[in-house]
Amino acid sequence: MAFPENFINELVERSDIVDVVSGYVRLGKRSGSNLFGLCPFHSEKTPSFSVSPDKQIYHCFGCGKGGGVINFIMEIENLSFPEAVEFLARRAGMPIPEQTDDRESRRRARMLALNRDAARFFYSQLSTPAGRAARDYMAGRRIGSATATNFGLGAAPDSWDSLLRAMEAKGYTGQELFEAGLARRGKNGGFYDSFRNRLMFPVIDVRGNVIGFSGRILEDGEPKYMNSPETPVFSKSRNLFALNLAKKSKSGYIILSEGNIDVVSLHQAGFDSAVASLGTSLTPEQARLISRYTDQIIIAYDNDGAGQKASQRAIGILEKLDVRVKVLRMSGAKDPDEFIKRKGADAFRNLLDASENQVDYRLRNVTDKYDLNVDEQKVDFLKEATELVARLPGAVERQVYSMRVASMAGVAADVVSGEVERKRKRLLSRAQRSDQREQSRPERQLQPAEKGLRYEDPCSAAAEEGLIRLLYLDPALSRETELPEPEEFSSQALGRIYSAIRARIDRGEEVSAAVLGGELSLNEMSLLVGILQKPELLSRGGRALRDYIKRIRERKELAAGETDLRELASRLRERKGYEG
Repeated sequence: MAFPENFINELVERSDIVDVVSGYVRLGKRSGSNLFGLCPFHSEKTPSFSVSPDKQIYHCFGCGKGGGVINFIMEIENLSFPEAVEFLARRAGMPIPEQTDDRESRRRARMLALNRDAARFFYSQLSTPAGRAARDYMAGRRIGSATATNFGLGAAPDSWDSLLRAMEAKGYTGQELFEAGLARRGKNGGFYDSFRNRLMFPVIDVRGNVIGFSGRILEDGEPKYMNSPETPVFSKSRNLFALNLAKKSKSGYIILSEGNIDVVSLHQAGFDSAVASLGTSLTPEQARLISRYTDQIIIAYDNDGAGQKASQRAIGILEKLDVRVKVLRMSGAKDPDEFIKRKGADAFRNLLDASENQVDYRLRNVTDKYDLNVDEQKVDFLKEATELVARLPGAVERQVYSMRVASMAGVAADVVSGEVERKRKRLLSRAQRSDQREQSRPERQLQPAEKGLRYEDPCSAAAEEGLIRLLYLDPALSRETELPEPEEFSSQALGRIYSAIRARIDRGEEVSAAVLGGELSLNEMSLLVGILQKPELLSRGGRALRDYIKRIRERKELAAGETDLRELASRLRERKGYEG
């Protein structure tokens, strides 16, 4: 482990999991001693995310994620174990002891330092002759120097190796630039700059780290925008451009736009809560990230077919969260940047004030598709509109919009309301049947939530889970009988968890989620916490332990026998000269 165990234990004691999680999740509903809230790791409207003050662990009954307070910070902040420990130590005001060697943590720290120095290099180039094309482009887009400084904008020179040489002079290697996405490998084995002749936008996370870059080409060419590739510190799907600035806004909402220039223009015009995704459509991870900082989101995508399609997709993602969603409609301009330049900040503020809630927006889009003066089209409109309204979660909301649809189509309100409720019942019945079919499969009930940890032998895995659960809850049981070796487990993931627990028991050390979090992966910790949620009668622990071990060994012998039979059959086929 990279930190002394007594330090980890003290850190966990001073980092109450309810206090830490409450900084990201609104915990309210109680069930026994546990607190529940909406899971921050997957989209849901019914709370299935549980936090146990007694056990100091969290577990989501929906997506299966779980662990201790350190694992929670690792998962939600996208940090390694040492980085999460440092994060919590700063929060608790605890000095960080000297660590043992941790290559991955040092690699991430080195990459963040390289990105920071690269951002400084690009920024410095903006005021040199090499940055003239970028300055001209900024002038054409009316981006002022104060805004450029606020965002840390810079210029990548029209050169093959300007950044490479500058960073090598600081002690970085070409390989390090390659791994950070700042350099590419040439045919001769050398390296050259990835970003050339571009206006550079550093991507800064909510902790203030430069994690990547987005570059806008300054002449004709493709791609117009180029983003850093996925690296140990940068994931496009988990970050948003300018959220580090927008999170400080006092506006009470986040403006979600499509491009970097839109964000820069909005901030310059006084709308300091604008963010943009990084070359991709909005992802569920980005949506959950935004929801940490606001409960109201205004979509301000481009005013074209692609923008409307992207808005519909974003609504579908955001409506699964506990946030209010509005959509801004522009006319006379294709995007926020152009609108502000043509009509000014006050006109854009009026658009924000008049933005529609997501239901009104989608209903208007349905209405625009049909001529309601034509009976046939009116029927088609009613079919699509009632389908939309039937999917709304609240009864009052469905009633209000049913009356709206009836008025638009010129039909009786009770007819539309009845059709909406019939479709609602069909949707719920269909979803319920699907859930029942899924849950009725025995193999489904025994499988872990994480598909990458699928059990090949669910029967043996159930006994392996039981053995792990008993040893975690009562390590003294290990002295009652001869324990199996990890190699006897049918599941490699369960074998790793068992091995970590058994090693600590053999050394006479504490077994807890806090210390195991440094030895197991996040998926393995989630699997362990899920195992601990299942009931176990410790008063008969010794007998249960022996039963679990017996079942594991019986299943292993059975599997070995089946393998022997397959090998025998294969040899017989070869001997007879046929296949089948």
